[in-house]
Amino acid sequence: MEPAFVLVHSLLLGPLTWAPVAARLTAAGAGTVVPSLVDVTDADDPPFWQRVVDRVHDAVSLLPQGQPIILVAHSNAGPLVPVLVHAARRPVVGCLFVEARLPSRTGPTPTASLEHLDYLRTKATEGRLPQWTTWWHEDDVAMLFPDPQTRLMVSAEQPRLPLSYYEQHIPVPHGWDDRPCGYLLFGSSYDHVAQDARERGWEVDRIHGRHLHQLVDPDAVAARIVAMTGRWGLSAD
Repeated sequence: MEPAFVLVHSLLLGPLTWAPVAARLTAAGAGTVVPSLVDVTDADDPPFWQRVVDRVHDAVSLLPQGQPIILVAHSNAGPLVPVLVHAARRPVVGCLFVEARLPSRTGPTPTASLEHLDYLRTKATEGRLPQWTTWWHEDDVAMLFPDPQTRLMVSAEQPRLPLSYYEQHIPVPHGWDDRPCGYLLFGSSYDHVAQDARERGWEVDRIHGRHLHQLVDPDAVAARIVAMTGRWGLSAD
């Protein structure tokens, strides 16, 4: 049985960031699910990663029984991949990080560096951060989206994350990466992360674009996801 793609969105955004790519993968005959994580941080108390695990499990349970999966994580969903692999109730045959942070090589992954956490504390109001697209200059944000309508829809589903989300550490269970892993980047701001992936022995590929390029050119991103994971030879009986 061919593996299905589980597209995990950044917790700062929502499932619409993956919707166009999911549509292309589904049209090509691939099993595809996009779990919605927009409300897993509605309560302020960590750990939030366990709620992500539960939500992804619920979405994956809709796939045919026994179908293996490939986890595809964007942006700050990257550090969640090890706990998703560890808790999966079916085979996870590969992991692809797309413009994503990587889990720590050893020990738990801090959700934010101390420097970034200090910055976030200056932005929080009553323990909550503003929506992510308001953190940046208007011109920089506008360039991330293919058109104003897409920006409006994606922006509307953004949660306001609690500051406590960035104060948590996410476990990194041993052996989570005992399977093919890869890294797909768009912009130069993730070059250092891609280099880390290379040093781990993973395949690294690039489509030139910005951080939300899966919205700008979903055909190219879907095709590259299929090509990269296809080279892993993951089909199963």
